[in-house]
Amino acid sequence: MAKVSVIGAGSWGTALSILLCNNGHDTVLWSHREAQAEELRRTREHASKLPGVKLPEGIQITSDLPEALQNKDVIVLAVPSVAVRSTARKMEPYIRYGQVIVNVAKGIEESTLMTLTDMIEEEIPNAQACVLSGPSHAEEVSRGLPTTCVVGARTKEMAEYLQNIFMSSVFRVYISSDILGIELGGALKNVIALAAGTADGLGYGDNTKAALITRGITEIVRLGIAMGAKPETFYGLSGIGDLIVTCASVHSRNRRAGYLMGQGKTMEEAMEEVHMVVEGVYSAKAGLQLARKYQVEMPIIERVNQVLFEGKTAADAVKELMLRDKKIESWEVEW
Repeated sequence: MAKVSVIGAGSWGTALSILLCNNGHDTVLWSHREAQAEELRRTREHASKLPGVKLPEGIQITSDLPEALQNKDVIVLAVPSVAVRSTARKMEPYIRYGQVIVNVAKGIEESTLMTLTDMIEEEIPNAQACVLSGPSHAEEVSRGLPTTCVVGARTKEMAEYLQNIFMSSVFRVYISSDILGIELGGALKNVIALAAGTADGLGYGDNTKAALITRGITEIVRLGIAMGAKPETFYGLSGIGDLIVTCASVHSRNRRAGYLMGQGKTMEEAMEEVHMVVEGVYSAKAGLQLARKYQVEMPIIERVNQVLFEGKTAADAVKELMLRDKKIESWEVEW
Protein backbone atom coordinates (compact mmCIF):
# COMPACT_ATOMS: atom_id res chain seq x y z
CA MET A 1 0.00 0.00 0.00
CA ALA A 2 1.27 3.47 -0.93
CA LYS A 3 0.40 6.86 0.53
CA VAL A 4 -0.99 8.88 -2.37
CA SER A 5 -2.36 12.41 -2.57
CA VAL A 6 -4.41 13.68 -5.52
CA ILE A 7 -4.14 17.46 -5.89
CA GLY A 8 -7.23 18.71 -7.67
CA ALA A 9 -10.82 17.60 -7.08
CA GLY A 10 -12.16 18.06 -10.59
CA SER A 11 -13.64 15.12 -12.48
CA TRP A 12 -10.26 13.56 -13.38
CA GLY A 13 -8.71 13.99 -9.96
CA THR A 14 -11.80 12.57 -8.29
CA ALA A 15 -11.89 9.60 -10.67
CA LEU A 16 -8.23 8.82 -10.03
CA SER A 17 -8.69 9.07 -6.27
CA ILE A 18 -11.46 6.46 -6.56
CA LEU A 19 -9.20 4.21 -8.63
CA LEU A 20 -6.26 4.56 -6.24
CA CYS A 21 -8.40 3.96 -3.16
CA ASN A 22 -9.95 0.88 -4.76
CA ASN A 23 -6.40 -0.31 -5.51
CA GLY A 24 -5.81 -0.38 -1.74
CA HIS A 25 -3.76 2.80 -1.36
CA ASP A 26 -4.03 5.34 1.45
CA THR A 27 -5.61 8.13 -0.63
CA VAL A 28 -6.08 11.86 0.01
CA LEU A 29 -8.07 14.13 -2.33
CA TRP A 30 -7.34 17.86 -2.12
CA SER A 31 -9.65 20.64 -3.26
CA HIS A 32 -8.59 24.28 -3.42
CA ARG A 33 -12.03 25.25 -2.03
CA GLU A 34 -13.10 24.29 1.49
CA ALA A 35 -16.76 24.50 0.48
CA GLN A 36 -16.21 21.86 -2.18
CA ALA A 37 -14.16 19.68 0.17
CA GLU A 38 -16.93 19.86 2.78
CA GLU A 39 -19.59 18.93 0.23
CA LEU A 40 -17.54 15.97 -0.98
CA ARG A 41 -17.02 14.81 2.61
CA ARG A 42 -20.73 15.14 3.37
CA THR A 43 -22.25 13.65 0.20
CA ARG A 44 -19.37 11.38 -0.97
CA GLU A 45 -20.34 12.41 -4.49
CA HIS A 46 -19.09 14.95 -7.05
CA ALA A 47 -22.62 15.73 -8.16
CA SER A 48 -21.77 18.33 -10.80
CA LYS A 49 -19.02 16.36 -12.58
CA LEU A 50 -19.57 12.67 -11.77
CA PRO A 51 -23.22 12.30 -10.75
CA GLY A 52 -24.15 8.95 -9.28
CA VAL A 53 -20.54 7.95 -8.55
CA LYS A 54 -19.89 7.43 -4.84
CA LEU A 55 -16.49 8.20 -3.33
CA PRO A 56 -15.21 5.35 -1.14
CA GLU A 57 -15.17 6.14 2.56
CA GLY A 58 -11.45 5.43 2.55
CA ILE A 59 -10.68 8.64 0.61
CA GLN A 60 -9.68 11.46 2.95
CA ILE A 61 -10.83 14.83 1.57
CA THR A 62 -9.16 18.10 2.57
CA SER A 63 -8.54 21.68 1.49
CA ASP A 64 -5.38 21.93 3.63
CA LEU A 65 -2.48 21.78 1.14
CA PRO A 66 0.38 21.13 3.62
CA GLU A 67 -1.66 18.32 5.16
CA ALA A 68 -2.34 16.81 1.74
CA LEU A 69 1.36 16.83 0.79
CA GLN A 70 2.89 15.55 4.01
CA ASN A 71 4.63 12.14 3.99
CA LYS A 72 3.33 10.95 0.62
CA ASP A 73 4.90 8.32 -1.60
CA VAL A 74 3.22 9.71 -4.72
CA ILE A 75 1.53 13.03 -5.45
CA VAL A 76 -0.84 13.14 -8.42
CA LEU A 77 -1.20 16.66 -9.84
CA ALA A 78 -4.67 16.79 -11.37
CA VAL A 79 -5.41 20.49 -11.74
CA PRO A 80 -6.17 22.00 -15.19
CA SER A 81 -3.09 22.74 -17.29
CA VAL A 82 -3.49 26.51 -16.87
CA ALA A 83 -3.23 26.06 -13.09
CA VAL A 84 -0.27 23.66 -13.01
CA ARG A 85 2.44 26.30 -12.55
CA SER A 86 0.63 28.30 -9.87
CA THR A 87 -0.31 25.13 -7.97
CA ALA A 88 3.22 23.72 -8.20
CA ARG A 89 4.53 27.02 -6.84
CA LYS A 90 2.20 26.73 -3.83
CA MET A 91 3.26 23.12 -3.29
CA GLU A 92 7.01 23.72 -3.44
CA PRO A 93 7.64 24.67 0.22
CA TYR A 94 6.13 21.37 1.37
CA ILE A 95 7.83 19.00 -1.09
CA ARG A 96 10.64 16.78 0.15
CA TYR A 97 13.71 15.95 -1.95
CA GLY A 98 13.00 13.23 -4.52
CA GLN A 99 9.22 13.49 -4.20
CA VAL A 100 7.40 11.68 -7.02
CA ILE A 101 4.83 13.93 -8.73
CA VAL A 102 2.66 12.50 -11.51
CA ASN A 103 1.16 15.07 -13.85
CA VAL A 104 -2.19 13.98 -15.32
CA ALA A 105 -3.19 17.26 -17.01
CA LYS A 106 -2.71 17.81 -20.75
CA GLY A 107 -1.36 21.05 -22.13
CA ILE A 108 1.56 23.27 -23.10
CA GLU A 109 2.25 26.59 -21.41
CA GLU A 110 1.57 29.34 -23.93
CA SER A 111 4.02 31.89 -22.56
CA THR A 112 7.05 29.54 -22.33
CA LEU A 113 6.09 26.61 -24.64
CA MET A 114 7.11 24.30 -21.79
CA THR A 115 5.53 20.91 -21.21
CA LEU A 116 3.81 20.47 -17.88
CA THR A 117 6.39 18.10 -16.40
CA ASP A 118 9.17 20.54 -17.32
CA MET A 119 7.16 23.30 -15.67
CA ILE A 120 6.71 21.21 -12.51
CA GLU A 121 10.44 20.51 -12.32
CA GLU A 122 11.19 24.21 -12.80
CA GLU A 123 8.90 25.20 -9.93
CA ILE A 124 9.80 22.21 -7.72
CA PRO A 125 13.46 21.31 -8.40
CA ASN A 126 13.34 18.66 -5.66
CA ALA A 127 10.67 16.65 -7.46
CA GLN A 128 10.75 13.71 -9.83
CA ALA A 129 8.09 14.66 -12.39
CA CYS A 130 6.34 11.90 -14.30
CA VAL A 131 3.23 11.76 -16.49
CA LEU A 132 0.12 9.58 -16.84
CA SER A 133 -1.86 9.97 -20.05
CA GLY A 134 -4.02 8.18 -22.59
CA PRO A 135 -7.65 7.73 -23.70
CA SER A 136 -9.23 8.00 -20.27
CA HIS A 137 -12.42 9.96 -19.70
CA ALA A 138 -13.08 10.50 -16.00
CA GLU A 139 -16.73 9.57 -16.42
CA GLU A 140 -15.72 6.04 -17.43
CA VAL A 141 -12.72 5.55 -15.12
CA SER A 142 -14.83 6.57 -12.10
CA ARG A 143 -17.34 3.84 -12.97
CA GLY A 144 -14.71 1.14 -13.39
CA LEU A 145 -15.00 0.76 -17.16
CA PRO A 146 -11.92 -0.88 -18.71
CA THR A 147 -9.33 1.78 -19.58
CA THR A 148 -5.70 1.75 -20.71
CA CYS A 149 -3.08 4.47 -20.14
CA VAL A 150 0.67 4.99 -20.33
CA VAL A 151 3.08 6.24 -17.65
CA GLY A 152 6.16 8.19 -18.67
CA ALA A 153 9.15 8.49 -16.34
CA ARG A 154 12.89 9.24 -16.49
CA THR A 155 13.84 5.75 -15.35
CA LYS A 156 12.34 2.35 -16.02
CA GLU A 157 12.32 1.61 -12.30
CA MET A 158 10.17 4.65 -11.56
CA ALA A 159 7.83 3.84 -14.45
CA GLU A 160 7.37 0.29 -13.18
CA TYR A 161 6.74 1.56 -9.65
CA LEU A 162 3.95 3.86 -10.88
CA GLN A 163 2.61 1.13 -13.15
CA ASN A 164 2.07 -0.99 -10.04
CA ILE A 165 0.44 1.91 -8.18
CA PHE A 166 -2.18 2.65 -10.84
CA MET A 167 -2.75 -0.73 -12.48
CA SER A 168 -5.86 -2.76 -11.71
CA SER A 169 -8.25 -5.21 -13.36
CA VAL A 170 -10.05 -2.24 -14.98
CA PHE A 171 -7.10 0.15 -15.49
CA ARG A 172 -4.23 -1.27 -17.53
CA VAL A 173 -1.00 0.75 -17.55
CA TYR A 174 1.89 0.62 -20.01
CA ILE A 175 5.22 2.39 -19.48
CA SER A 176 7.44 4.58 -21.67
CA SER A 177 10.58 6.68 -21.44
CA ASP A 178 9.24 9.26 -23.93
CA ILE A 179 7.77 11.86 -21.57
CA LEU A 180 7.96 14.57 -24.23
CA GLY A 181 6.04 12.52 -26.79
CA ILE A 182 3.37 11.55 -24.26
CA GLU A 183 2.82 15.17 -23.28
CA LEU A 184 2.80 16.54 -26.83
CA GLY A 185 0.27 13.93 -27.90
CA GLY A 186 -1.96 14.63 -24.91
CA ALA A 187 -1.89 18.40 -25.42
CA LEU A 188 -2.22 18.69 -29.18
CA LYS A 189 -4.95 16.08 -29.63
CA ASN A 190 -7.23 18.53 -27.82
CA VAL A 191 -6.70 21.08 -30.60
CA ILE A 192 -7.56 18.51 -33.27
CA ALA A 193 -10.64 17.52 -31.24
CA LEU A 194 -11.83 21.14 -31.42
CA ALA A 195 -11.62 20.85 -35.21
CA ALA A 196 -13.45 17.50 -35.21
CA GLY A 197 -16.21 18.89 -33.02
CA THR A 198 -16.53 21.94 -35.26
CA ALA A 199 -16.96 19.66 -38.27
CA ASP A 200 -19.73 17.83 -36.40
CA GLY A 201 -21.38 21.15 -35.59
CA LEU A 202 -21.28 22.07 -39.26
CA GLY A 203 -23.11 18.85 -40.09
CA TYR A 204 -20.20 17.14 -41.82
CA GLY A 205 -19.91 13.36 -41.66
CA ASP A 206 -17.67 10.50 -40.66
CA ASN A 207 -15.44 11.01 -43.69
CA THR A 208 -14.54 14.49 -42.47
CA LYS A 209 -13.79 13.31 -38.95
CA ALA A 210 -11.63 10.44 -40.20
CA ALA A 211 -9.66 12.92 -42.32
CA LEU A 212 -9.13 15.26 -39.37
CA ILE A 213 -7.99 12.42 -37.10
CA THR A 214 -5.61 10.98 -39.70
CA ARG A 215 -4.10 14.24 -40.86
CA GLY A 216 -4.15 15.57 -37.31
CA ILE A 217 -1.92 12.80 -35.99
CA THR A 218 0.37 13.41 -38.97
CA GLU A 219 0.81 17.02 -37.86
CA ILE A 220 1.46 16.00 -34.26
CA VAL A 221 4.04 13.38 -35.31
CA ARG A 222 5.76 15.91 -37.57
CA LEU A 223 6.19 18.36 -34.70
CA GLY A 224 7.10 15.67 -32.19
CA ILE A 225 9.94 14.35 -34.31
CA ALA A 226 11.27 17.88 -34.84
CA MET A 227 11.28 18.38 -31.05
CA GLY A 228 13.02 15.08 -30.32
CA ALA A 229 10.12 12.82 -29.38
CA LYS A 230 9.77 9.24 -30.63
CA PRO A 231 7.32 8.70 -33.53
CA GLU A 232 6.20 5.36 -32.04
CA THR A 233 4.73 7.21 -29.06
CA PHE A 234 2.21 9.03 -31.25
CA TYR A 235 0.89 5.76 -32.66
CA GLY A 236 0.20 4.55 -29.13
CA LEU A 237 -2.19 5.37 -26.32
CA SER A 238 -1.21 8.99 -25.71
CA GLY A 239 -1.22 9.76 -29.43
CA ILE A 240 -3.70 8.16 -31.81
CA GLY A 241 -5.55 6.43 -28.93
CA ASP A 242 -6.27 9.64 -27.07
CA LEU A 243 -6.93 11.50 -30.32
CA ILE A 244 -9.63 9.04 -31.41
CA VAL A 245 -11.51 9.09 -28.12
CA THR A 246 -11.32 12.88 -27.77
CA CYS A 247 -12.55 13.50 -31.32
CA ALA A 248 -15.43 11.03 -31.06
CA SER A 249 -16.67 10.82 -27.47
CA VAL A 250 -19.75 12.48 -25.98
CA HIS A 251 -17.63 12.99 -22.85
CA SER A 252 -15.05 15.15 -24.67
CA ARG A 253 -15.24 18.79 -23.60
CA ASN A 254 -12.98 19.79 -26.52
CA ARG A 255 -15.20 18.09 -29.07
CA ARG A 256 -18.27 19.63 -27.39
CA ALA A 257 -16.80 23.14 -27.51
CA GLY A 258 -15.91 22.67 -31.18
CA TYR A 259 -19.42 21.41 -31.91
CA LEU A 260 -20.93 24.55 -30.40
CA MET A 261 -18.60 26.74 -32.44
CA GLY A 262 -19.56 24.83 -35.57
CA GLN A 263 -23.14 25.76 -34.77
CA GLY A 264 -22.21 29.42 -34.68
CA LYS A 265 -21.26 30.17 -31.08
CA THR A 266 -18.14 32.15 -30.23
CA MET A 267 -15.24 30.55 -28.39
CA GLU A 268 -16.25 32.33 -25.19
CA GLU A 269 -19.88 31.22 -25.50
CA ALA A 270 -18.83 27.63 -26.17
CA MET A 271 -16.49 27.52 -23.16
CA GLU A 272 -19.17 28.94 -20.90
CA GLU A 273 -21.72 26.35 -22.04
CA VAL A 274 -19.31 23.43 -21.57
CA HIS A 275 -18.82 24.47 -17.90
CA MET A 276 -15.38 22.82 -17.79
CA VAL A 277 -11.86 23.86 -18.77
CA VAL A 278 -11.45 23.38 -22.54
CA GLU A 279 -7.74 22.57 -22.66
CA GLY A 280 -7.53 22.72 -26.47
CA VAL A 281 -8.24 26.45 -26.50
CA TYR A 282 -5.15 27.05 -24.37
CA SER A 283 -2.97 24.56 -26.27
CA ALA A 284 -3.90 25.91 -29.73
CA LYS A 285 -1.72 29.03 -29.53
CA ALA A 286 1.18 27.08 -28.04
CA GLY A 287 0.90 24.45 -30.76
CA LEU A 288 1.05 27.09 -33.47
CA GLN A 289 4.03 28.81 -31.84
CA LEU A 290 5.87 25.49 -31.65
CA ALA A 291 5.10 24.82 -35.33
CA ARG A 292 6.66 28.14 -36.25
CA LYS A 293 9.62 27.70 -33.91
CA TYR A 294 10.49 24.30 -35.37
CA GLN A 295 9.42 25.27 -38.92
CA VAL A 296 6.85 22.47 -39.15
CA GLU A 297 3.73 22.66 -41.31
CA MET A 298 0.56 22.20 -39.19
CA PRO A 299 -2.37 23.45 -41.31
CA ILE A 300 -5.18 22.07 -39.11
CA ILE A 301 -3.79 23.65 -35.96
CA GLU A 302 -3.21 26.88 -37.88
CA ARG A 303 -6.85 26.97 -39.02
CA VAL A 304 -8.11 26.18 -35.53
CA ASN A 305 -6.21 29.22 -34.26
CA GLN A 306 -7.76 31.38 -36.97
CA VAL A 307 -11.27 30.24 -36.01
CA LEU A 308 -10.60 30.68 -32.29
CA PHE A 309 -8.79 34.01 -32.30
CA GLU A 310 -9.02 35.70 -35.70
CA GLY A 311 -12.69 35.51 -36.60
CA LYS A 312 -12.41 33.05 -39.49
CA THR A 313 -15.58 31.02 -40.00
CA ALA A 314 -15.33 27.27 -39.49
CA ALA A 315 -16.74 26.60 -42.95
CA ASP A 316 -14.06 28.77 -44.57
CA ALA A 317 -11.35 27.00 -42.56
CA VAL A 318 -12.50 23.59 -43.81
CA LYS A 319 -12.69 24.85 -47.38
CA GLU A 320 -9.12 26.16 -47.18
CA LEU A 321 -7.89 22.83 -45.84
CA MET A 322 -9.57 20.98 -48.70
CA LEU A 323 -8.16 23.33 -51.36
CA ARG A 324 -4.54 23.37 -50.20
CA ASP A 325 -1.81 22.49 -52.71
CA LYS A 326 -1.72 18.87 -53.85
CA LYS A 327 0.47 16.68 -51.62
CA ILE A 328 2.04 13.24 -51.38
CA GLU A 329 0.53 11.41 -48.40
CA SER A 330 3.82 9.99 -47.11
CA TRP A 331 7.29 10.90 -48.28
CA GLU A 332 8.61 7.72 -46.67
CA VAL A 333 6.74 5.53 -49.16
CA GLU A 334 8.79 5.24 -52.36
CA TRP A 335 7.37 4.77 -55.84
